Amino acid sequence: MNGAPDAFRTRDFGDHLTLERGLSERTVRAYVREVERLAAFLVARGRPGPGAAAAEDLREFAYHLKDRGLAASTIRRALSSMRTYYAWLIGEELVDADPTETLDSPRLGRRLPNVLGRAEVARLLEAGDIADRLYWRDTALLEFAYASGTRVSEITGARVRDVDLDAGFARVFGKGARERLVPLGRSAARALRVYLREARPALEKGAGAGRLFLNGRGGPLSRMGVWKILRKRCEAAGIRRRVSPHTLRHSFATHLLEGGADLASVQELLGHADIATTQIYTHLDRAHLKDVHRRYHPRA
Repeated sequence: MNGAPDAFRTRDFGDHLTLERGLSERTVRAYVREVERLAAFLVARGRPGPGAAAAEDLREFAYHLKDRGLAASTIRRALSSMRTYYAWLIGEELVDADPTETLDSPRLGRRLPNVLGRAEVARLLEAGDIADRLYWRDTALLEFAYASGTRVSEITGARVRDVDLDAGFARVFGKGARERLVPLGRSAARALRVYLREARPALEKGAGAGRLFLNGRGGPLSRMGVWKILRKRCEAAGIRRRVSPHTLRHSFATHLLEGGADLASVQELLGHADIATTQIYTHLDRAHLKDVHRRYHPRA
């Protein structure tokens, strides 16, 4: 899947789309293919990496696609891929500026994120075999993810020293190494306490590097490991649709808003730098209210 020079980090970009955004394999291939096509165009223009590209280069790329006779929808998809790619590069501090900001082509509308209902979350957290030696690790991880709304990279990067169960908070490091405190709540704190007291010491073999969540061999848990845990629990809970670690983050935000939380607080809890990013969840909240109105209002 990586046909571009290493400087463009297309493989890492694909991993981000898969592991953190939870996109399907087909969608990830399409995004990466568009970025590889952009990379080939930029290299031909003497731009060795994405940071060397200017807005004019990207406009010329759009004209290049148009000259090839591609449909407008295909060009919009390519430009959307470029915006997603540069947003990721900025978030990872791999480039200093986003040359897509001045592109005047219309953006595609944002899709509402996939979320689990409260009953589905409860089934997910309560499923699993308590006789499994990794049961408390898996339960603590999923409780932590749903209680805090953390990204999968923040989950795998969390360290034991970052968790204060008495205070009920954990310190996580988000995009751009931005630090924030996230509340844990009683259920997550209880599961973490059991995991840290009984399960983690049995896993730790000196190679855990202080990480909070360890794999079955005692090393730091990977992003793919989180995916596998979630997939296994979904099967045990009878949840058949596609669920990613990011689904728990979306569910966290949506359930807070449904419960009456204000948008600014949800923004801070999610670690969003811009409240505009958080505002997509207001659409979900309105959909929830409309559904409640339809079901319970006598003249709906």
